[in-house]
Amino acid sequence: MRWRSYVAVGDSFTEGMDDAYPDGSYRGWADLVATRLAVEAGPDFGYANLAIRGRLFPNVVAEQVPSALAMKPGLISFAAGGNDVLRRSFDPDVFVPRFDSVVQRLRSVGSDVVLFRFADVMSRLPGQRMMAPRVALLNRVVGEVAERHGAILVDLYADDTYLNPLLWSTDRIHLSAEGHRRVAAQVLTALGVGCDEEWLLVPPHPAPSPWLAARAADLRWAGKHLAPWIKRRLTGRSSGDFITAKRPVLRPIDFD
Repeated sequence: MRWRSYVAVGDSFTEGMDDAYPDGSYRGWADLVATRLAVEAGPDFGYANLAIRGRLFPNVVAEQVPSALAMKPGLISFAAGGNDVLRRSFDPDVFVPRFDSVVQRLRSVGSDVVLFRFADVMSRLPGQRMMAPRVALLNRVVGEVAERHGAILVDLYADDTYLNPLLWSTDRIHLSAEGHRRVAAQVLTALGVGCDEEWLLVPPHPAPSPWLAARAADLRWAGKHLAPWIKRRLTGRSSGDFITAKRPVLRPIDFD
């Protein structure tokens, strides 16, 4: 086992929404990966998760990357930019070189770095015509940067299993518990570490809903999830306001 510590950096994807512990806090794929790595490494293994929901790429870089670098962990996962492509202000000419620079910085401290090509979430959301090319650009850049800097690439986009809606929560944006388990399995596989085979099991794809039932579900989703998201954009608020990192410092995994 070559890693004695792991720091997770990012937004809601890495924080673990919507895979809840019994107390209502979020677990997610990063916690699952860290727990498995701790089993392999022993009780001195340290894990920090700095990810906070709603964070844009510049915020992740400014708030989380310096802390991750200071910890000098053996392994860092970095997943950011997904929230940015949903904004009209997204500028690829600014984003692309900065993403490359950040990964270079993370690698400069000797850490192995895990990067992600994001799964296709836009197929079930409005605005696909505008957003899909941005997501494609983000995924292309991630792949190129991973190759350039020797990062470990986890290609979720290439896995059509994520087209199954049961791998996503009711908000259609965040992963369900099943989705997080699958991501964790793919990360561990990329790291060359074994995982529970059940994490790769996928529930049967649900039967298509009748047209009227599907449109009614779309309306309920828009009222419960899309409208609040639009309101936050208009008021300059974020779902991560007043949220702090769930594991801000390296510490051992508690198996109790």
